[in-house]
Amino acid sequence: MKTVVVIGGGITGLSTVYYLEKALRERQKSARLVLIEATDALGGKIRTVHEGEFAMETGADSIVARKTNVAPLIEELGLQEEVAYNATGISYIYSDGQLKPIPRDALFGIPLSIESLATSELVSADGKVEALKDLYTPNTTFTREDSIGAFLTHFLGQELVEKQIAPVLSGVYSGDLNELTLASTLPYLLDYKNEHGSLIRGLEANRERLQRGGDRKFLSFRGGMSALVDRMEERLQQTDIYKGVAAERLERTEKDGSVRYQLSLSNGEELEADVVVLSTLHPVTDRLLHDERLHDEFAQMRNNSLISVYLGFDIPDEQLPKDGTGFINADEGDLVCNACTWSSRKWSHTSKHQRLLVRMFYKSSGKQYDRLLKLSDEELQQVALQDMRLSLGIDSTPVSCEVTKWHETMPNYHLKHPQLVRSLESQLAERYPNVLLAGCSYYGVGIPDCILNGERTAAKIAEAL
Repeated sequence: MKTVVVIGGGITGLSTVYYLEKALRERQKSARLVLIEATDALGGKIRTVHEGEFAMETGADSIVARKTNVAPLIEELGLQEEVAYNATGISYIYSDGQLKPIPRDALFGIPLSIESLATSELVSADGKVEALKDLYTPNTTFTREDSIGAFLTHFLGQELVEKQIAPVLSGVYSGDLNELTLASTLPYLLDYKNEHGSLIRGLEANRERLQRGGDRKFLSFRGGMSALVDRMEERLQQTDIYKGVAAERLERTEKDGSVRYQLSLSNGEELEADVVVLSTLHPVTDRLLHDERLHDEFAQMRNNSLISVYLGFDIPDEQLPKDGTGFINADEGDLVCNACTWSSRKWSHTSKHQRLLVRMFYKSSGKQYDRLLKLSDEELQQVALQDMRLSLGIDSTPVSCEVTKWHETMPNYHLKHPQLVRSLESQLAERYPNVLLAGCSYYGVGIPDCILNGERTAAKIAEAL
């Protein structure tokens, strides 16, 4: 019997064994499946903490609803009745010491119409006039491998990008727009520009498709995001799951004329495998393989960092601005946080009695991140409280607090990223047949992308077996 070992029990690794079990049952095939996770729980960056009346997500707080591969999985898992959608509301940008609304008729801050551009409070009259060059400037040079920052600035102007678009897009994709490609972010923008001669006109023509589902753009679960992980784990019937056990080294061996792999675990066990899926962040994969021929490519890949601070209060969330769901900070002034989600307003299931729950984000792109990383949880709580006083005018004592540090764990797809992934795939196929890369370091950071990557990896393995 063949043995398949998946290293890394985040959503990609979990999806891989889930879909592999399913594929083997459908094909009436058998194999030994092993899932290895270094921490005490599966899910990776998906984990819900319940404290008092609050539900707080230490990592991802939702799934993009328009991704079509998620709905069938939710139905398979019997979670349809547990789905919760985001509340509709205004998102703000904190600029010039105040909260200014992002136009509703915009996609990641990019105007979907001339009217949306004209009514923006974030851009000056001169900036709006500059953005109109998009209507008459054709694309003659840009491709999907070019920087999305350079692309947007060339056609829409620097002010609109800096004040309205970059704060939103940089937050979503965890990186400097000038170092992110169109291919890894919003590749269809290039198609719209080429087809319609204008980004704004192209987005306007495709508004119905882009806004399908209305304002219900994200989904979670009434019990929190962990419900997805827990249900997938419950459905695993043929997989040996190791938790709290780290993979330490992977060695290629030859046995009976076939390539196999010897895996050393932190609990002293040694496993032999025919197929290995490396669903770990790229620095961990680099250490596991310990191959100098691959190290240069791994070293050129990047991770960003994030500190998340939840604050829960025994006061009603009515004290928040009316109809708002959060803000992004575009200033370099007194406010330290990069963004703030008003969780009790955006997600009703996170606060049973609609008491105030907010989540502050502090990213490595911020000038003070290195200082913040050294602070204790209590000190970070004080930083977050000061940010609340400055941005929202709320001065109260929290009854709940949850601090999570995701240091160098947020993949950043810079301009060379696609080339590096192709090179690693090619070298692994040659030197380590049946060792597969998987996960957010390579193939997409959103939960739907990770699930799809796991499903495709499982299909590839099932076909090979």
